[in-house]
This record gives sequence, C-alpha cells and structure tokens, in this order.
Amino acid sequence: MAQNPELIDKIVSLCKRRGFIFPGSEIYGGLANSWDYGPLGVELKNNIKNIWWKRFVHMRDDMVGIDAALIMNPKVWESSGHLKNFTDPLVECKKCHHRFKKDSLEGTKCPDCGGELTESKQFNLMLKTHLGPTEDDTSVVYFRPETAQAMFVDFKNVLDTTRRKIPFGIAQIGKAFRNEITPGNFIFRTREFEQMEIEYFIKEEEWKKAFEMWRKEMWSWMTEDLGLDKKNIHELDVPDGERAHYSKKTIDFEYDYPFGRKELYGLAYRTDFDLKNHFKEAPYEEKEDLEGQSEKFYPHVIEPSLGVDRSVLAVLLSSYKEEEERVVLKLKPKLAPYKVAVFPLLKNKPELVKKAREVYDILKKEFSVAFDDRGNIGKRYYSQDEIGTPFCVTIDFDTLEKDDVTVRDRDTMKQERIKISELGRIILERLV
Repeated sequence: MAQNPELIDKIVSLCKRRGFIFPGSEIYGGLANSWDYGPLGVELKNNIKNIWWKRFVHMRDDMVGIDAALIMNPKVWESSGHLKNFTDPLVECKKCHHRFKKDSLEGTKCPDCGGELTESKQFNLMLKTHLGPTEDDTSVVYFRPETAQAMFVDFKNVLDTTRRKIPFGIAQIGKAFRNEITPGNFIFRTREFEQMEIEYFIKEEEWKKAFEMWRKEMWSWMTEDLGLDKKNIHELDVPDGERAHYSKKTIDFEYDYPFGRKELYGLAYRTDFDLKNHFKEAPYEEKEDLEGQSEKFYPHVIEPSLGVDRSVLAVLLSSYKEEEERVVLKLKPKLAPYKVAVFPLLKNKPELVKKAREVYDILKKEFSVAFDDRGNIGKRYYSQDEIGTPFCVTIDFDTLEKDDVTVRDRDTMKQERIKISELGRIILERLV
C-alpha cells in the first residue's frame, strides 16, 4: 500500500460519521490523541477480541487467561526494569518548544518551525499517578505500560490453581498506558490503548521451535481471521541495540499504513528475564523421572503481543473500498458490527413493517441485527455497505404470500430469495 494521507482522512471521517470512533472529550475541545469507540466501533473491537480469545484460549489445551489490575505495586516495575529502561530519546525545539521522539525525525531541525533542536535525553514512558489521599513519594504508582508483567507476577498462582505443565501460556486482554512523546496517526499511537498478549512458557532449549510456531500463528491470525492482505504485511527482525531490554530476539510484523510502513504486532523471545527478576527462587518445578526426582528452573518465554487498536485500524484500512456508486467496508463477515440488516420495503405499509419486525426478532436471537425503514431501499443498502453489514434482508409483498425474503450480499450486490425458515441457518453458514 503506497503512502496515501487522503485514505486515513477518509477513514477518520467515516468512523465519526457512522459511529465507529469519535474524538474524545470533543464537546470540551478534545484531549490530545484521545478517542472513544462508538456503537459500531465497540462491536468491531469486541468481535476482534472475542475471536482472538476463542482462537488462542478456548480452542487450545495449553492456554489459560487472566484479567489483572491496571495499577500494580511499584516494585513490579523496579524488578521488571521498566523504571530504568522503559524510555525514549526526547528532543525539544529551542524556538517553538515542541517536543519530539528523536528516532521519529528525518532531519536535525524542528519539523514544525525549522528551529534548532536540543541534545536528546531519555524520557520515561511510564504514566505516573498517586494512590491514596496524599501526593508524595510514598504514594507514587504507575499505570501499567504493558499487560505482560501481571502474567509473570501471577505465574505461580496460575500454576497452583490450574496445575499446568510447561509448555503452556497465559493470555490477557486489557488496557495499557504509555506517556508517548509524539502520539498520532489516528488510533495508531495513543497514550491509552488495549493489548492482546500471551506469555508462553517453555524450556530454554525449545525457544526456537516455539518462536516459529507463534510466528506462523500470527500470520494465520492476520490473514485468515482479520482478512489482511499478505502483501501489505512485512517481517522486521529487530537488530541488536533496538530491541527491548528483556528481548533476545524480536520480530516486528509491520503493515503498510497510508502514513508508511509501521509496526502492527510484535513477537519477542523474552528469555527467563522476567520470572528470574520477580522470583528469588525458581518458580517452576518439574519431575524428571519415575523415582520422583525433580528440577527447579526458570521457564523461558515467547511473547506474541497484539494491539487491539492497531488491529481495528488495519482492518478498517484493508476493508475500505471505493466503487463506482458506493463506499463499502468489505469486512470479514464475522468481524462486522452488524451481521444482517432487516428492511421493510415500504415504511408506510403496516403489514410489511410488522412482518419485518417478526423477521428481525427471529434473527436477533442469533446475530447482531440492524433494523432500518428510512428512505428508499437503495440508500439503505448503501448505508449498510458503508458500515460493512454482510447481508441485507428485505421484506416485500411476496414475503406476505410466500414467506420468503430477498437477501442481498454486500460484496457482490447479488440478490436471492430465501425462505424465512432457512434464513438463520444460511446466514450462519456464510459468516466466515
């Protein structure tokens, strides 16, 4: 995908106009790079999260999930190295005093005014606050910058309660916070975001095999579940000196966004860094033979890390199409906010509206369904195309006689007659 700033503007406009994503605190002038998910956006976002959870937790025998607190004991971040190492190089313009992340700049001058920049200094990205009635050094805490640490801190509790054996993983979906120097590009980089992360625990000698397994899983997720075009996804093997402080090997899965090729997901081999720092004694014991002898050791970790918001953005960008007469989101049907829309052909015919409501009530027991009786039928079709609804069901006068309906496919715009009694089954079969 070539750089196309106009496309991101079109996506932002569609998202606000159709109820996917709104600027945060808009009636008060907004808050820098803060976004709220609207009625359709939250459905899309939840569909992504639910499909991820089903695939990587419910459908695997080697995975369990947790949901941990956003604020943790500050000692967690001392042990993990975040207070010392979780930093970005910051430069400031001496003229306009705008601040920038040094490695995001292409030149040595301020991109806003051309002024001279200061020498870089390290800026900690942890978002600090105070817990309790006093605001002093004893009450300082941090909003978590990643969901991972809770999975490490709770490792022994998970072992004791689930009796899992290595290899196994812990999964979590949740919010994280980073005091980014230069957030931007819509929901690509924000200070408050959501992650889908897995910490997969292994023996050290198994790390390459496990790493490759998760690399393939992530490709499958991106292309099969999200429907992203493989040609827009690229692997970057992050070199020494640029990886996180805990990583021995990291692959960034980059996506061709309209504003350039940027990171979508990450896959890291964290070695035994985290568990070794959180537990004084090895947290894992494994019986090695029939005589009951055991070995204590620190498991190593493979971490697939997937941003929810970046997933939403990539899905919107990849599915947005402009055709001769319409704008359409060709979302994977299972991702679509509404799976089906129900229309009475005419709003001023009570018998059609009544029958449409009956069909709507039947379908909403299984699917997320929209009901629309506004305007002409063509405009209603195009309205549903723009929000990605895979199927539109129209109740007309033939329906009253034959008990069948017209079903229109979003992508092909072809129509067919289907019996109401068969409608739910056929739609379910096509939601892939």
